[in-house]
Amino acid sequence: MSYSAAVGHLYARGLELAPDPSAPAGIRRKFDLAHMRTLAHALGDPQQRFPSILIAGTNGKGSTASTLASILTAAGYRTALYTSPHLSRVNERICINGEPISDEDFARLYFQVDSAAERLVATGELPHQPSFFETLTALAFLYFAGNTAEPALSEAAREEPPHSALPAAPIDIAILEVGLGGRLDATNIVDPLISILTDISLDHQDYLGNTIAEITREKAGILRPYGTLITLPQHPEANQAIGEAAAALDLHAISAANYIPTAEKLLHPDGEKTGFQQLPRNRYTITLAGEPLLVNSPLLGQHQQRNIALAIAAAEELRNPSGYNLSERNRISYKISRSQIEAGIRNTRWPGRLELLPLRDSAPLLLDVAHNPAGAWTLRAALAQLPEETPRTLLFSCLRDKDLREMSQILLPLFDPSSPDRSQDRILFAPINSPRAASLDDLAEAAHALEIPADSCPSLEAALTQARVTTPKNGIIIATGSVYLVGELRSMIFASHLAEEGARA
Repeated sequence: MSYSAAVGHLYARGLELAPDPSAPAGIRRKFDLAHMRTLAHALGDPQQRFPSILIAGTNGKGSTASTLASILTAAGYRTALYTSPHLSRVNERICINGEPISDEDFARLYFQVDSAAERLVATGELPHQPSFFETLTALAFLYFAGNTAEPALSEAAREEPPHSALPAAPIDIAILEVGLGGRLDATNIVDPLISILTDISLDHQDYLGNTIAEITREKAGILRPYGTLITLPQHPEANQAIGEAAAALDLHAISAANYIPTAEKLLHPDGEKTGFQQLPRNRYTITLAGEPLLVNSPLLGQHQQRNIALAIAAAEELRNPSGYNLSERNRISYKISRSQIEAGIRNTRWPGRLELLPLRDSAPLLLDVAHNPAGAWTLRAALAQLPEETPRTLLFSCLRDKDLREMSQILLPLFDPSSPDRSQDRILFAPINSPRAASLDDLAEAAHALEIPADSCPSLEAALTQARVTTPKNGIIIATGSVYLVGELRSMIFASHLAEEGARA
């Protein structure tokens, strides 16, 4: 079967948070790890074929995961990275050493998972087909385990998983980003060497709870008895919930706080020249094992210092088991040098996060997937470092299940053209390609409630065109509010660049 057929079949399942197609209207699917374990068991339990690190949190998961994966790749290890969502192509979620899974492997493994799921549903071992995310997670585990042939799925085989059908794992370690929450997330069937908790705030309350403490308890579901936790001090409610979980599990808890730079350690705080302004770059020294380590990350924004610190702490823990019982704690130790940590940080790639794209004959475009209030506050802090006189255009859209009111209150006043000192600024709303998208009327109402002028555009392409025409060339266009928005714009820009290059050739 073809790649296009596989992708079409996958999307027919509905996206991660879509209502359950088999349930009454508006009813969301209830996730159950037992279902994911049943599917994985039928596939030979590929998740048991490689060591892994599991990362949960509200914001910063992907940045932490990509930085840590880059460090391990720089150290010479064959490193898998599983992230979500994707920006342009679903293959982006499943990578080894920075290379996405091929279309051929994706199609082959997708239909292997789908065939297994169909048989499990037919025999009553699964109540329904796995979700979009469960299917992708199973596919990723097979790919990381080096699966090349579908295991037999007889009753006897299901009683005794056919591990012999799986060749030796081609990867040395997998860095897995939790999709939603932690406790019931499909990734949580692995037995991680290390569990990492990034910053936690309110998001996905329909699934995870209405308080930070409730949400934290869900995310702390990735912790294991006698395991290893790496995190940072954060909101008091989150700290308390993490502390209670750590104490109950008697785990080894590590704070990455020592790897966050003090002000005097920052190097070249003026940042990098971009042709129209200077953006601060995360370049500083920290002390690692009593010696200096230079951090020079392409990930912009002061908030990334926390994510980088978590990745450094994980790399340090992997290479130094700290003298505790390896049979109960980390089972594998990796050889990672200081220079390899520096190189990995320097070579990290995580697009769509304060990513600046130059545009021909117009102001540049800054992309950031600030898709919840915490992300909006982080973006606002970054924008505060831009020269005050810089003309700015906001291109915004979001999903209707996000807190549009709060995100608007955080971001829209920064671009209010009715304010005397922001008269050159503009706010443009655009539709995005998602069944969960907020309508243009909803977006316009949010601006009206704040008495801030804004324009609605019929398409994202029209919004980008208007932004390029109306924003002075010494200004900046900032697109944010949704991964879908950033992904569509990024694909649009790169397709345009390819077309221009083809025309010149």
